[in-house]
Amino acid sequence: MNPEFVMTIARQAIEVTILIATPLLGSALIIGLIVSIFQAATQINEATLSFIPKLLGVLVVIIVLGPWILSLLSDYMLQILTNIPFITH
Repeated sequence: MNPEFVMTIARQAIEVTILIATPLLGSALIIGLIVSIFQAATQINEATLSFIPKLLGVLVVIIVLGPWILSLLSDYMLQILTNIPFITH
């Protein structure tokens, strides 16, 4: 197993992780920003107020993008598992 092969696998793993995490974190960020603007406008300073909308937003993103996330993970794992025979010491 040469260093280039290891770096390629690591780079692909990071890319898949970023592709999966970006929509989830992005939705939580946008919802948190909207809730914080609402809290600033109404002067309601409740820490738990932003938790439920963020949770629901991430849940909606998981439901909507779930098939895409699953196919992305399946393709990556299939690629990793099919490359096992080509790994040499």
